[in-house]
Amino acid sequence: SILKAEHDSNMVFTPWTPLTGSELSNETASIFSIIRKHDLLLHHPYESYSSSVERFIYDAARDPRVLIIKMTLYRTNEESSLIRSLIRAVQLGKQVVVLVELKARFDEERNISWAKKLEEYGIHIVYGIVGLKTHSKTALVVRKEYDLLKSYAHIGTGNYHSQTAKLYTDFSLLTANPKITKDLTEFFHFLTGRSLQTKYSHLLVAPVNMKQKFINLIDNEIANAKKGLPAHIMLKVNNLEYLEMCQKLYEASSAGVKIDILARTICALKPKVKGLSENITVHSIVDRFLEHSRLYIFADGSKHYSEYKVYIGSADWMYRNLQNRIEVACPIFDERNKLKCIESFNIMFKATNQRWTLNADGTYKTTHSNNGESAQLQLMKLYKQQHKR
Repeated sequence: SILKAEHDSNMVFTPWTPLTGSELSNETASIFSIIRKHDLLLHHPYESYSSSVERFIYDAARDPRVLIIKMTLYRTNEESSLIRSLIRAVQLGKQVVVLVELKARFDEERNISWAKKLEEYGIHIVYGIVGLKTHSKTALVVRKEYDLLKSYAHIGTGNYHSQTAKLYTDFSLLTANPKITKDLTEFFHFLTGRSLQTKYSHLLVAPVNMKQKFINLIDNEIANAKKGLPAHIMLKVNNLEYLEMCQKLYEASSAGVKIDILARTICALKPKVKGLSENITVHSIVDRFLEHSRLYIFADGSKHYSEYKVYIGSADWMYRNLQNRIEVACPIFDERNKLKCIESFNIMFKATNQRWTLNADGTYKTTHSNNGESAQLQLMKLYKQQHKR
């Protein structure tokens, strides 16, 4: 059957090459000048990880104006260009700080091994905060520009792993927005023990403020529903099992808030229960790429997507993520990037092929058929069209 599959086009996925936009396709241009113009939001693996995130660290390592590179590494591959870039950076005299999570599941020995190698090159390795697993996907670059220090950041939903970047769906934000970089600077001070920061203006950081911020956002939707204003929550996670968050969503549904959820695996919440969750719909997508991205979207009383509150981040809505791990979620400020997130969510939520719908009794019903295109196939076509334009 394996030999047959190799020759049967109906049983083999058409090869997919991640796309690189026109701005990033110019390898001679400084990536920092591109990011200064506007935030870049990438959707992997539809859009290239290597020409965006890996290039960000590669260019930072070799740019003579860059003074500092800081990263959190939960899971990576030993042959990653990111590791080579960090080593090159310290060889060129830059300050490099890397937080390595030693308790990354299945990767403990591997992480210890390459962390020791990085220390031998002179990279400052931090092993996290006692009692908390660091799961955030963040990088900070500090660059000297015209006698001033300018910070650039990457915040993502996926690991810094070049192989899984081809197989998992994730979002990456590259930004120079001081609202984000200032908070991220404080976040790295917190990780390295130089700060006991408990207040962040824009970032959602677990276990500091993330859970309460999400509850506040849900409460805001409840208040808007009671006022007759648009009230809509769109949530995409791998897992949803935190009882307190489920109860809050039940409360929102009972108040009239429309709630659309994409939960790939665990979902402890039961939708469409009369008097409890009638306004909640839950789908799961299992397709060619593993759905790994996390999106948190709130209407905030507006009919216009451009005015919605949109976040990307590393945290599922599980007790361990919001209470026992260090996680980061980041607001999307740029209108174009907001629309990109919401459009991708809508495509994933509405596509019927490769989709499973959760019923009130806890069972799933598949809508898989030979008719119609899966969400991932639709996104491939959409991004191809956009990149051609």
